[in-house]
Amino acid sequence: MQRITQKIIEPRLTKYVNTIKLEEVTPRVTDSSNAPKTYSVEEAVETIGFGRFHIMLFLIMGSTGMVFFGYMIFSIILGLLADRYGRLKILVISFLWGAYFSLLTSFSPSYGWFVFLRCMVGCGVSGHAQGLIIKTEFLPKTCRGYMLPLSQLFWLAGSLLIIGVGSVVNPTLGWRWLVRLASIPGIILVIVFKFVPESARFNVSVGKHQAAMETLTWIAKINRSKMPEGTIDEPAVEKTGSFWDLLDRKYLRTSLQIWVIWLGISFAYYGVILASSELLERNLLCGSGQVALGAGEEPYEGSHSQCYCNMLSSSDYRTMIISTVGEIALNPFNILGINLLGRRWTLGITMATTGIFFLLLNICMSSTGLIGILFCLRALVSANFNTIYIYTAEVYPTVMRAIGMGTSGSLCRIGAMAAPFIAQVLLSASIIGALCLFSAVCFICAISAFTLPIETKGRALQEIR
Repeated sequence: MQRITQKIIEPRLTKYVNTIKLEEVTPRVTDSSNAPKTYSVEEAVETIGFGRFHIMLFLIMGSTGMVFFGYMIFSIILGLLADRYGRLKILVISFLWGAYFSLLTSFSPSYGWFVFLRCMVGCGVSGHAQGLIIKTEFLPKTCRGYMLPLSQLFWLAGSLLIIGVGSVVNPTLGWRWLVRLASIPGIILVIVFKFVPESARFNVSVGKHQAAMETLTWIAKINRSKMPEGTIDEPAVEKTGSFWDLLDRKYLRTSLQIWVIWLGISFAYYGVILASSELLERNLLCGSGQVALGAGEEPYEGSHSQCYCNMLSSSDYRTMIISTVGEIALNPFNILGINLLGRRWTLGITMATTGIFFLLLNICMSSTGLIGILFCLRALVSANFNTIYIYTAEVYPTVMRAIGMGTSGSLCRIGAMAAPFIAQVLLSASIIGALCLFSAVCFICAISAFTLPIETKGRALQEIR
């Protein structure tokens, strides 16, 4: 009798092309009698689940805690290198670079050297985004909306620590020792990077399937979980991502709107920080835009220097600590919004609310009221950053995820560099003008967020373009 091998024809499949069109994929025929079992990295990550490895990864990555110009230039370059040579290599190099030049900054003999060395620090800091990408690529999709916002706790811990250390060291030993002490954690953390593996998704994209399987097996062992049966079956990409891929018709609108949001969020974030210290340091009179004079002080005239800075008092440091704690105040609501409403609606709502609170600063209020508004603003701008980080890492495929994040980070630093001119220079001349400008930018970002063409909630990370 003639032997007949049973064939199974899989149903017609579809793959994502854009927000409107689904393209049909040719049905694939498999032989059920002897076909080996295979799986994708996405399936492996979902099977392994969340566990002790991810906790260790967040502890290590969450401790990273003229910089913006260096960041802006090198963010794109390091993103390209990370998509080509791996996330981990770039992350380690950037940490070493940043820690080294941060330490050198404390020995600056002049202001010019200080600016140059801080620029070099920014070049190194720009590679730290690879830590976020590694976390994103290892997390199951159901955990990304929860764990990435919670990693903000590490940023908060670092911010509170530097404020506390600064309140003690700055008035006594000076800023040089403050910079030296702040450089120590970055140097120590390089040692623990041996516990951070290269992204399995990156290894698969460049054809290193065995390395990806070894990494995933190691993670499964740490998590006391299991791997799927079989071997990884995903094609390697022929070409890594480039900047021009971000402007491809499929991603053009998404990229442009993301860049607007990144620029605006950074502008608002550093605007809040600088405006907070400016209001405290200059002791601006309520609604007048004039500097309050202490006993025995004379008004500043045009012939005098425009740099009339005062040292922060202990009460000012306490106020900064209170407002900084606000960075996690909205975390529970931010997490709920991200996972229930989706990334776009959550970001749009928090950006619009940020604009409203900037307008509220125009109201004449007591010191307690000011602290309350600043507290809420820090909570809102932090929530904005949480959401856009998640969205950007999820919306681009593996082959262009690092360049997508790097380009966004570069645009982000333009907003950061513009913030001091508004929060310090314009604020001294016109409080209403400065705060209304911050508010208008936030409303523009809110509109851009609401109209983003792709929602990434519950969406698997894309591997290829």
